[in-house]
Amino acid sequence: MADQNNKNNQSAPQEENLSQLLKIRRDKLKELQEGGNDPFQITRFVVDNDSANIKGNFDALEGRQVAIAGRLMSKRGMGKVSFCDLQDKSGRIQLYARKDEMDEAEYNRFKKYDIGDIVGVHGVVFRTQRGEMSVRVVTVTLLSKSLLPLPEKFHGLTNTELRYRQRYVDLIVNPEVKRNFIIRSQFIKHVRDFMDGRGYMEVETPVLNTISGGATARPFITHHNTLDIDMYMRIATELPLKRLIVGGMDRVYEIGRIFRNEGMDPKHNPEFTTIELYQAYADFNDMMDLFEDLLTSAAQKILGTYQVEWQGEKIDLTPGWPRMPMHEAVKKYCGIDFMAITSDEEAVAAAKAIGVELPETADKTWGNALYEVFDQRVEEKLIQPTFITMHPVDVSPLAKRSLVDSRLTERFELFICHSEMGNAFSELNDPIDQRQRFQKQVELRDKGDDEAGMMDEDFLTALEYGMPPTGGLGIGIDRCVMLLTGSDSIREVILFPTMKPLE
Repeated sequence: MADQNNKNNQSAPQEENLSQLLKIRRDKLKELQEGGNDPFQITRFVVDNDSANIKGNFDALEGRQVAIAGRLMSKRGMGKVSFCDLQDKSGRIQLYARKDEMDEAEYNRFKKYDIGDIVGVHGVVFRTQRGEMSVRVVTVTLLSKSLLPLPEKFHGLTNTELRYRQRYVDLIVNPEVKRNFIIRSQFIKHVRDFMDGRGYMEVETPVLNTISGGATARPFITHHNTLDIDMYMRIATELPLKRLIVGGMDRVYEIGRIFRNEGMDPKHNPEFTTIELYQAYADFNDMMDLFEDLLTSAAQKILGTYQVEWQGEKIDLTPGWPRMPMHEAVKKYCGIDFMAITSDEEAVAAAKAIGVELPETADKTWGNALYEVFDQRVEEKLIQPTFITMHPVDVSPLAKRSLVDSRLTERFELFICHSEMGNAFSELNDPIDQRQRFQKQVELRDKGDDEAGMMDEDFLTALEYGMPPTGGLGIGIDRCVMLLTGSDSIREVILFPTMKPLE
């Protein structure tokens, strides 16, 4: 109780001080407006330079007039000589203003500007006596009045949740945050260039669907008023893209938002970005080659190295990643030889013996037991890039069966630092087998598994027209960016992550 009283006593003066600051800033705006200098009536300021270019080409620009614009981040002096730091899209540069070198009325207005105000400056590039590259102000125009003060300058915005909720403030006071999103943009551009260069065609497929399918996940449900039907926000782009393969578009990809009504943790957000791609006359081995080439070339191009640090681990992305069947990984790390097990009962018992229980809604099968042992005991041990191949049919309703063992499929997932980075198949193109697997998903849904898929009759019709042997791959863009930026939370690489509303 005493602690709460102390907090209340501390917060009251802070709120009072903030209220006073807000009033002062609004009074300044009113004074400007009454004097005919309303900043919000200005619609344009022509910029011809920025802070990084001035510093990078200082010798060529010294003595030349430039026009720059940005936010005031600090103020010093404010007598007859004023120093300010201006922050623009590329960094910061010092402004140097002298009363005897400017219009007096304009200089007096400038003295009253606040940290956070946005200004346009015409000035001359020069170096101060202390050697700092600066812009000597000739004229300065207030372009937007900041009515809220920025966080205290020495501590910045450090509350993680508040940073995500107010990304605009985060980007202002923590400019290093922008690096993650620059890398994200560069990675997506690299992905497009990489795919286009290999003859793939970028397409767009529906976000709203009448059937939820293409993955195992809980969808968001919305309602179409005119049609009076429920619709599902897509949980994957797989089924529409494979329809295009049937139609003769042999290489297609889509980069787009996916929506899954699931939990939120450092690796999951309800909406995220993927690239899904499909290539006719290819298999999952071709997809492994492509994925490895894509990610290693991105690291080399964007970071200039194959060596990265992520989640406290040093990761080596040098090409030549190991490829290991799931049952071999389980045997290596858990000592269970699933290939020597012939019955479902024995497989479930072997899993239970090491403390692995199957979900209530899952059938007690050999394949589900193998998968759960891997998921619960092996995945966390995979630090360096590793392709885990040959997943059980039970958990792979859209993948082609292995010719070696019909219980397995030609499927892989790439794991780096115990995180799944992507998922790929030799795509199932047998419409009869596909119908049977859809039916099993329907049975799971009837048992209460709301993540199970639905029967998609139109997709089955497409397969009946004939789909060539096809390799398909889905990659989590956000996870890849986390890797390239060394970010431990997906919220660090999504500009506006989903947040619980404040009460």
